[in-house]
Amino acid sequence: MEDGTRGNSQEDGERSRLLVSRKDSVKCGTSSMANAYFNFTNSIIGSGLIGLPFSLAQAGLPLGMLLLFLVALITDYSIILLIKGGKLSGTHSYQALVHGTFGFVGFMILSVLQFLYPFIAMISYNIITGDTMTKVFQTIPGVGSGSFLSSRHFVIVISTVFFTGPLSLYRDVAQLGKVSLVSMVLTLAIVITVVVRAVTLGPQIPLSQDAWVFARWNAVQAVGVMAFAFICHHNSFMIYESLPEPSLRNWSCVTHGSVGSAALVSAVFAVAGYATFTGFTQGDIFENYCKNDILATFGRFCYGLSIITTFPLECFVTREVVSNVFYNGALSNTVHIIVTLAIISAVTAISLFYDCLGVVLELNGVVSATPLIFIIPSACFLKLSGGNWFQRKRLIPGLILTIGVCVMIIGLVMTALYAQDCSHGAEMFYCKITDSSGPTFSTDSRVLQSINATQNISIF
Repeated sequence: MEDGTRGNSQEDGERSRLLVSRKDSVKCGTSSMANAYFNFTNSIIGSGLIGLPFSLAQAGLPLGMLLLFLVALITDYSIILLIKGGKLSGTHSYQALVHGTFGFVGFMILSVLQFLYPFIAMISYNIITGDTMTKVFQTIPGVGSGSFLSSRHFVIVISTVFFTGPLSLYRDVAQLGKVSLVSMVLTLAIVITVVVRAVTLGPQIPLSQDAWVFARWNAVQAVGVMAFAFICHHNSFMIYESLPEPSLRNWSCVTHGSVGSAALVSAVFAVAGYATFTGFTQGDIFENYCKNDILATFGRFCYGLSIITTFPLECFVTREVVSNVFYNGALSNTVHIIVTLAIISAVTAISLFYDCLGVVLELNGVVSATPLIFIIPSACFLKLSGGNWFQRKRLIPGLILTIGVCVMIIGLVMTALYAQDCSHGAEMFYCKITDSSGPTFSTDSRVLQSINATQNISIF
């Protein structure tokens, strides 16, 4: 019996060393506060940004904006809640926190979710790269629709081999700080582009039915897209540990700054994009712009580069999950390269065969992002903090947990029943050009009021 007990104790000790970091083993990171801010903001403003105008088309502009800021507030609160949970349990990773709180079953559920979210995000990044950069290349004289530069498959493979692949092979997230700064500058250029076109192009686009209605009945689907846009919890512990002095105060500063900046950028982008195209807004907002729109082409180019520089952050997370689950949290140089190449190859293969971005954003938001933002951080804190459910400190986490479960269930059902029609590569009806001054509109535009028809059913 003693031998059996001793053997179990040794096994538990090995698992503890794998999943639970000792309180006295905390090491200062190599990243500055500024680099941590850039990395964290960059991880929030990813492919989800491009779908936010579509989320307003789903929810209605006023309600959509309220939901957008609500999701941002919950994101900010739950990120800090996550680190507090880590301190309560003496853990220093999302997986270790959940394992210490809910055991091996919880650990495996989180591992699947934490792998799926960035994995699907990387697929969406490749879809965006293929969609945007091909249209950019088609503006080059001599590059026609039959050119290899117009092939989304060629563009995805080239960007993977020469850009996202090599950047993803880095081992330290702090090394991506400058790359993330570049990505943020590009994002600012994209927002300016969309705002300018809202002013110059918006008045020429006919309004859809009930364009300014307060709310639409499928607003829950919009929450899924917004959750996808704001999810960054899978990066939280990694960036927290990269701080020169990992403390709750420093982390709160980084979190408030990053989430606040992302919320501001997201709101401006979403309103400008939706105001331009109203109910005709697509899951990829750049699919709404005409191919010969020069300013939109510049925006596509900036966004394509921004996505390429964001891709490695998500690859870091997927690789960390694989490392923790299968390799005891430590990868040799050879295994590091093999695992990274395997992940990138799988992502590339899927993105070459599937290209409907709107569905990808909705499903990833509902299935992966919602549990990671709303449900798991709150559940961990509630269990670790103890005490009565009606204590003041437990009321908000309990409310967020309840909202998360409702959004996940309802959103999944509605996404399955009312999936977005994918119009990949199709020119919109208003892109019939008669001269260089701008688009003219087909007399058949009334037929196109049925585009995204489920969005046009208003509540009030």
